[in-house]
Amino acid sequence: MSYHGYAYAASITYFTVLSLLPLLMVALSVTSFVLASQPVVLAQLRSEIDQAVPPSLNGASNGLVSAIINQRLKIGVLGVVVALYSGWNWMNTLRDALTSMWDQQRPPQPIVRMVIKDVIALLGLAGALLVSFALTSATGALGNVLLRLVGLSNAGWVDAVLPVAAVVLAVAANWLVFIWVLAKLPRTPVEARSAVRGALAAAIGFEVLKWLGNIYLQAVGRSPIGVTFGWLVGLLVFIYLVARMLMLVAAWTAVGRSPEPTEPEPTEPEPPAAQSPTSSPVPSPQVEYPADVPDAELPEPARR
Repeated sequence: MSYHGYAYAASITYFTVLSLLPLLMVALSVTSFVLASQPVVLAQLRSEIDQAVPPSLNGASNGLVSAIINQRLKIGVLGVVVALYSGWNWMNTLRDALTSMWDQQRPPQPIVRMVIKDVIALLGLAGALLVSFALTSATGALGNVLLRLVGLSNAGWVDAVLPVAAVVLAVAANWLVFIWVLAKLPRTPVEARSAVRGALAAAIGFEVLKWLGNIYLQAVGRSPIGVTFGWLVGLLVFIYLVARMLMLVAAWTAVGRSPEPTEPEPTEPEPPAAQSPTSSPVPSPQVEYPADVPDAELPEPARR
């Protein structure tokens, strides 16, 4: 790509992986708060850990669990701070990439204002993704409840219709998310209708990549090495492919959009052309002579 789309895809992948660690820290902090309020569950967890590790490591494992429980607040605060920093870098890279794909220039603006806008866009994107995933996850359960209410839960066609409905709903939810991403995340937003076709292609491609990722995880889960490292390799490849697909779709959308109408520039009236002596003769001035002058003394043009 002439607009460094592959480099942007690699940068987005890097900051995505970098953001996973603080998110895990936040999740660990929340889990620690829950375990601290449930002593019975915490005791069962310690017992399970003691049975899973060698006896020589029981003391170290219990000490690690106690340290995490005691430092849960600091872990959570540190995770939130690092997550905001890495998340801002991720959103900043994504917005710059989409701006470049739309063949736009990054407008100059103060760094504080840019950071605030990027953080707001990050939170908006996170909310949209949560809604999309929630709708997709609730499709199966909601469909079963509705079919049970109308008495069609035992129909033979249910097992074929529900998966198709889940895929259609997932594509529709992803389509709305990608419309917002392609149209509103560039530094200079574009009209949403310009991103409709590209967002639909991105939504379908995202579902295809999720389906391929599920097949990959099932394949690598059959061996111990695959269970240990396969998920990490698959996650990296999946994130990179999604970022690369997004760059390709954004470039294709920018090339295929119709040009915006522009107002014609006002034209100045042309000055009148200078007249040449041969084109229009200039009349000679007329000289008046006294009436008592004889015609013989007058010049020929002025004779009576």
